[in-house]
This record gives sequence, C-alpha cells and structure tokens, in this order.
Amino acid sequence: MASPIKKPAPAPAVEPAAEVANDNAMIDLVLKSLDDAKAEQTVSIDITGKSSLTDHMVVTSGRSNRHVSAVADQVVRALREAGFGKPRVEGLPHADWVLVDAGDVIVHIFRPEVREFYNIEKMWAVDFAPDGR
Repeated sequence: MASPIKKPAPAPAVEPAAEVANDNAMIDLVLKSLDDAKAEQTVSIDITGKSSLTDHMVVTSGRSNRHVSAVADQVVRALREAGFGKPRVEGLPHADWVLVDAGDVIVHIFRPEVREFYNIEKMWAVDFAPDGR
C-alpha cells in the first residue's frame, strides 16, 4: 500500500511584532553604521503612515564627495552582512547626494551644501492634517 502524500505545512504568517522588530533592527544597524562612518548631522524620521514608500527616512551628511561615497558603501556593506539583502543605490558616481533604498529604511547622504539646498528633512518632518491643511 502506498503511503499518503503529505502536503507541506503553510509558512507561518509574519507577525506584526516580528515586522516591527525587523524594522527596528534595520534602523538601528543603519544609524550605527552612519555613526561608525563619521556621518554628520544624522536625522532619523519615522514616516510610518505618511508614505507607502518606506517606514523610516534617514538624512545625513558627509564632508566631501569621497566621504559621502564611503558612508554609502559602509551602509550597504552593513545591510548585506546583516542579511537585509542588497539595497538599491542611486547617485554614487557623483556622490553629491546618494540614496540607499533598503525598503523599510531609505538613507539620504548629502554633501552639506546639497543638503541645505534640498532640505528634505523639513519636508518629511512636517505633520500633515488628514484634510490637507
């Protein structure tokens, strides 16, 4: 008599608490990596519910193009080594403004003059009323 074929058990759903812990682990890793790389004036903005793009945005500065590039490389390396996969990176060739998109955390690394010009942390830090006022 043939043995019955067993179906694999369904994968457990990701619990919201596990998702939050993963988000916290990622933001903590990013902030530590930025500190280790001597990034300056780092600001972390929780934009959960304000954007469907990400939950956290980090804005920081490097002293020069070379420093901006090195900071971005260090963040990418830390994320990969911690098992968060390979984030998308934009702006690395010029290194005036490098964006590291790790999904739940987006990191903007600027040269100081470029950061001052765009001032994106001011835009994202504003609380918008639900009716648009």
